[in-house]
Amino acid sequence: MPLKKGEFVELDYTGSCEGHVYDTTKPDVAKKNNLPGEPHSVVICLGEGMILAGIDEELIGKEAGKHSFTITADKAFGKKDPKLIQMIPAAKFQEQKIEPQVGLQLNIDGMIGVVRTVSGGRILVDFNHPLASKDVSYEVEVKRVVTDGKEKVEALNKALGLEATVTKKEKGYDIQPKQAMPQEISDQLTKKYKDIANETVTFVPPPK
Repeated sequence: MPLKKGEFVELDYTGSCEGHVYDTTKPDVAKKNNLPGEPHSVVICLGEGMILAGIDEELIGKEAGKHSFTITADKAFGKKDPKLIQMIPAAKFQEQKIEPQVGLQLNIDGMIGVVRTVSGGRILVDFNHPLASKDVSYEVEVKRVVTDGKEKVEALNKALGLEATVTKKEKGYDIQPKQAMPQEISDQLTKKYKDIANETVTFVPPPK
C-alpha cells in the first residue's frame, strides 16, 4: 500500500552530493566513507519534518521498499544566504586563541562556520550549511510501517532530543525524562504526541 502522511516508518538511507557520501544510517557505508558516529536505522513520522523535506515528499505515496532520488537544494539544505557570509576581525580569533586557515571549521558565538579567505586582519567566514545551494542524492529503504505505540513515542522523544524512559501503562504511556521540565512544556508535548502519534502520554517526574 502507498505510504501516507502521518504514518511512522523505519528506514535506512544514504545521502551523497557529487559522489561524496556525507550521511548514512548504515554502519558498513559509514565505515567505508570514514563517517563518525554509530549509525542505525531510524523511525520517523512522514510529513512531520523529522527528516529532509525532499525525502518526506518523495516517500509519501510510494510503496515500502528501496527508492533512489535526487533532491533539489530548496528541499534539502536550502539556498546560500549572503547574510551568513561574514567578515570577522582577526581579533575575534585571537580572543579564542584560534589560528584562522582556509577550510577551518569553527564555532563563533554558537554558530558553525567555515573559513573561506584570510586577508590581513579580516577573515571571511561562511556560516551557511556546507551543502547549501547543492542538489543531493538519496538511496532510501523503507523497511516497514511502524504501528507499535511505544516505538512511535520513542521516535518522537529522539526527534525532540528528549532523553527519557517510556513505560507502557494500561492506557497510554508514561514518559520519565532524565531531567525535570516545566509543566507548561510537558503539557504542550502531551498534546503534540497525541496529535502526531495518536498516543496518550503522561510525563512523570525524573528519577531522584
